[in-house]
Amino acid sequence: MTNPAPPRKSPEQPWRTEGTPEEPPKPSPGGRRLRGGWWSLALTALIVFLIANLVLSFFGEGDEPTISYTEFSKQVDAGNVSKIYSKGDAIQGQLKEKRDRPDHDGSYTKFKTQRPSFADDQLWEDLSKNKVTVTAEPVVQQRSFLANLLISLAPMLLIIVVWIVIARRMRQGLGGAGGMFGRKPPPKPVELEAGERRTTFEDVAGIDEVEGELNDVVDFLKNPDAYRRMGAKMPRGVLLAGPPGTGKTLLARAVAGEAGVPFFSASASEFIEMIVGVGASRVRELFAEARKVAPSIIFIDEIDTIGRARGGGGSVGGHDEREQTLNQILTEMDGFSGSEGVIVIAATNRADVLDPALTRPGRFDRIVNVSPPDRGGREAILEIHTREIPLADDVNLTQVARTTPGMTGAELANLANEAALLAVKRGQQQVTQSDLSEALEKVQLGAERPLVMPLEERRRTAYHESGHALLGMLQPGADPVRKITIVPRGRALGVTLSTPESDKYAYTEEYLRGRIIGALGGMAAEQVVFGVVTTGAESDLEQVTNIARGMVARWGMSERVGRLSALPNDAQQAYGLAAAPGTLDVIDGEMRRIVDDCYEEACRKLRDHRGQLDALAEALLERETLEEADAYRIAGVARLTKDTEESI
Repeated sequence: MTNPAPPRKSPEQPWRTEGTPEEPPKPSPGGRRLRGGWWSLALTALIVFLIANLVLSFFGEGDEPTISYTEFSKQVDAGNVSKIYSKGDAIQGQLKEKRDRPDHDGSYTKFKTQRPSFADDQLWEDLSKNKVTVTAEPVVQQRSFLANLLISLAPMLLIIVVWIVIARRMRQGLGGAGGMFGRKPPPKPVELEAGERRTTFEDVAGIDEVEGELNDVVDFLKNPDAYRRMGAKMPRGVLLAGPPGTGKTLLARAVAGEAGVPFFSASASEFIEMIVGVGASRVRELFAEARKVAPSIIFIDEIDTIGRARGGGGSVGGHDEREQTLNQILTEMDGFSGSEGVIVIAATNRADVLDPALTRPGRFDRIVNVSPPDRGGREAILEIHTREIPLADDVNLTQVARTTPGMTGAELANLANEAALLAVKRGQQQVTQSDLSEALEKVQLGAERPLVMPLEERRRTAYHESGHALLGMLQPGADPVRKITIVPRGRALGVTLSTPESDKYAYTEEYLRGRIIGALGGMAAEQVVFGVVTTGAESDLEQVTNIARGMVARWGMSERVGRLSALPNDAQQAYGLAAAPGTLDVIDGEMRRIVDDCYEEACRKLRDHRGQLDALAEALLERETLEEADAYRIAGVARLTKDTEESI
């Protein structure tokens, strides 16, 4: 085993040294530089104090004017002086009534004057005769030296407080322009307390194969010594890749809860700011906190926000900040970062756009694909999400799981919640099978719209949906028709719901052609019955185009194009850029040939079974909605199941 990386000699030192001589001890914070700082601070305080005193004295001179002794004698003789205070020949006093200042504008009540040393008047007798009070305290109270000091130092204290706040922000990584903008510090990552109820693998269902891969990480966190004795290293990171809603975040929490280690959670978008360098600082802080309580787990959600492949050209602004944040994550996950005992789990639904440096061994050692659950997994997920929902005796979760192929854990949780909401609206005490069925229709087909259609429009819609359903029933290997309705839902005027008996992972050319024929059934029915084509087939044509393009350009189901993948997965965005012009012309011609053949077959089948088409349409006009059993019975088509053959 290699020795661990040496610790940093100082928290502020951004590098590590190994095999270098020891540096001499640095001077204590009370050294010359700091003392010089205190001297400059004291000098600044003295200057501020002197300026403040000058200002205060300037503004204070106008409050108690100095009058002539002659004016003072007149006021005493007039009996307008209420009290005086004398110290030596200096006299302070206060008048009973205001008087105008003889030499300035304005009036005064308190005054100051100076008794001439040569004056030979009977001042005391005049004061006694006019009942003037001679006080022992000054009439004009002056501020003390301490009060003047505090008032003059107030601006300086304010400057010091602002300086301390800015210094603290700079130490937290928010200095520079970011600190001046006054942004709040980044939110602390979430750490689950050990005493709280932790998420474990018991709360996760439907992805057993993923659990098996993550169990190794859990065992490593529980028994690190056993692996170290064998020379095995702890994995640096685990990347969870899969569609949205498949439970990637729940899996990360379950790993931490199963291992009993601290769990730090953060979204990748929280690291990004307009100010370059803030994201990298937040990454350093996150990994530093995780190392303090190692072994621990850091979870970064939507890592493709900052982990996209870096371009070769120069970049500025937000892109530069994103790349600096990514570089910091790569550095922290590298072997020299000292993050032993910290496992990074990241989640993304765009693993194909991540930077290769992020997904190489030593960074994210394992890439775990989290797929939508199979039928057994969907049933287990439904059982978890209905644990706190009272279910009626007629509820069959196996049947619900059978009719929800392709749905993720989040969608199944939403389905259970929608069923509970329906039960509450109806005033029921339990959720019934009918509630689950209607909730599934709402989730898959959309909410019902209170739309009143003209009779001719309803009749055309009924034939449109009957065309979809009848071709789905007649086509060998097609998905069974579960429900037909002409009640407007979402953006559609009617819906035909078809789902497979079991999960499919690979599709044959015959099945795909059957999908195209079924999708064109609505347009074909309108053409056969009414001789017109309406805009109601827009979504059908989009589905047909995608299937045909995949058959020709991606799955090698065209003899003229050959066994090539001529267009990438996102063909709609890159169409015309990934193949030669001649190849694109061939692709276009083959797509048209396949769709035209399927459309002709759809029209031929509907003409041959016109009576069954009319029966379905009339039943829809009368009842608006047909369930699976009624639809097959009215159409007179044998319903073939996997194990038995029934005639309905």
